[in-house]
Amino acid sequence: MTLSVRKVAAVAVVGAALTGCAGGSGAPQGAGQARMGTPAASGPATAPPPSPSAPSASPQAGTPARVPTLAPGPGGLTPVFERARQRTEKTVALTFDADMTSDQGPRAASGERFDNPELITALRRLKVPATVFMTGRWAEEYPDQAKAIGTDPNFEIANHSYSHHAFKSPCYGLPALDAPAARADVERAFAAFKKAGAVNTVPYFRFPGGCYDEQALRALAPAKVTAVQWDVVSGDAFAKDPDAVAEQVLAGVKPGSLVVMHCTRSAAPVTEQAVEKIVPELRKRGYRFVKVSELMGK
Repeated sequence: MTLSVRKVAAVAVVGAALTGCAGGSGAPQGAGQARMGTPAASGPATAPPPSPSAPSASPQAGTPARVPTLAPGPGGLTPVFERARQRTEKTVALTFDADMTSDQGPRAASGERFDNPELITALRRLKVPATVFMTGRWAEEYPDQAKAIGTDPNFEIANHSYSHHAFKSPCYGLPALDAPAARADVERAFAAFKKAGAVNTVPYFRFPGGCYDEQALRALAPAKVTAVQWDVVSGDAFAKDPDAVAEQVLAGVKPGSLVVMHCTRSAAPVTEQAVEKIVPELRKRGYRFVKVSELMGK
């Protein structure tokens, strides 16, 4: 069934999508202020082509040997990827942020669920490859799930920091990390994935809240990762209407798009239902689902 596109206010679109990831509202604070070491442009920035010789992140056990990355920007700045350069082939990447902050242990202990196993089950049943941007704290809280996701060839795990603290301030009120702490935070997350037994890890990183600037890109550079943003905001965070989320995604997807969603049940309770609507409709439109690693190689 073809879904009609609802008119959603732009501020609600961005705000709702990122609240579950950052705890705030509105457009990512500071996101995109520096791309490849240059000031933000008035329009979308064009990422450089993947470099076959670009180094990957600090070696992790089980990390695929040759995963596409982008070459460092001017001065060695961390490169930023938003969507495929090849924009005629109908490919789309669904990405899911598995969020949990370093101080949410008591909430998890009291019964709040930061996981969403039903979503992962649906993706498997629908045979949808996906990239999960996981915090290290999430992997520690749900090691069995982290291992199951990270050993399933249908998925790849990317880094969403360990603590979900900000790499730039202000960023939705998140505590900010200085440069040495930022690097250590990323490495700690990779270590958490390895400890959980995940092997399908990739050298990609998503800034908490999507907030970054040139200083953040410089601080992240030693980790030798490619920062991954998005061009389609799903609006699933704290949403209660899966149809609205599905329609928002369907309205935004174009060939080569990268969609940001969430794998955090308490903060994004209708994501699985929205995916059930999004996937068959996009396939009907001729789209093929890919992981970020394949999209980046386009």
